[in-house]
Amino acid sequence: MESIELKLPLSAAGRRLDQTLAELLPDYSRGRIQHWLETGQLRVDGEARRRRDKVRGGEQICLHTNPALEVQTAAPAQEIDFALVHEDAHLLVINKPAGLVVHPGAGQPDGTLLNALLHHNPELAALPRAGIVHRLDKDTSGLMVVAKSLIAHQSLVTQLQARLVHRDYRALVRGDLISGGSVDQPIGRHPQARTKMAVVASGRPAISHYRVLKRFGHCTLLGVRLETGRTHQIRVHMAHLRHPLVGDPVYARARQPFPAHAPAAEALRNFPRQALHAIGLALEHPASGETLSWEIPMAPDFAQLLTELDQPPEVRE
Repeated sequence: MESIELKLPLSAAGRRLDQTLAELLPDYSRGRIQHWLETGQLRVDGEARRRRDKVRGGEQICLHTNPALEVQTAAPAQEIDFALVHEDAHLLVINKPAGLVVHPGAGQPDGTLLNALLHHNPELAALPRAGIVHRLDKDTSGLMVVAKSLIAHQSLVTQLQARLVHRDYRALVRGDLISGGSVDQPIGRHPQARTKMAVVASGRPAISHYRVLKRFGHCTLLGVRLETGRTHQIRVHMAHLRHPLVGDPVYARARQPFPAHAPAAEALRNFPRQALHAIGLALEHPASGETLSWEIPMAPDFAQLLTELDQPPEVRE
């Protein structure tokens, strides 16, 4: 059985129940939450509620369900390449390439990592989102962990919620940062542009820690460790510091050019995606309890950009 108990925040007063729960339970799809409400598995103050009901804030939420009895993933299996870093009876660790969407959504019905996972292991169809418990943006490369069993799924969700999964990134940002630090700023939907995220007072807590690895003059290579996992978190936090990621088409000021004299200015201007790579991952194995960690090389395009930035001016010319 899977059990969840929580209390709705007072700040949620007046909002739809399913919307509020979707924000409080980010590791579950809204469709799954709505299913729980419709079947009465998820109760509010001990009573069944409709998904469109408004909340007053302070209600007690209680869920008891058996994931094994739910049909979770209905999507076609498709042969799509991805790099396998680790696999055992409970876990898959993959190196997601830039450009691969994690799971189907509006405008992307298939051709995603989820479809690729179902081709790799059809039994993943029995798990929520084919075992996907966290995501990377389409154009972010690097490490992701996927559950292969119900035990692993529950364990990974719990570890993520308890901030016990360690995720390390490399980010190339605009500007010359003097030192590292932390950003502790809430993230939510942008008040005007609903497809973007932003630092907003009503957002969910978000904490990013960063350190300077190398300065190139007009940009800086950072190591970033996430304490939370909000949508676009690193991209939003770096933009909030006025040091957006190189190549970020959403959070960097539109078409802001690098000066012609900047190191590898043309390569920086032409980099086709946000310069962000999930390089390290550590977690507790769901079955053995052993602490496991992985680190992978930089994505080839990102590594090439850093190589060009490292070249002396006469070589670049």
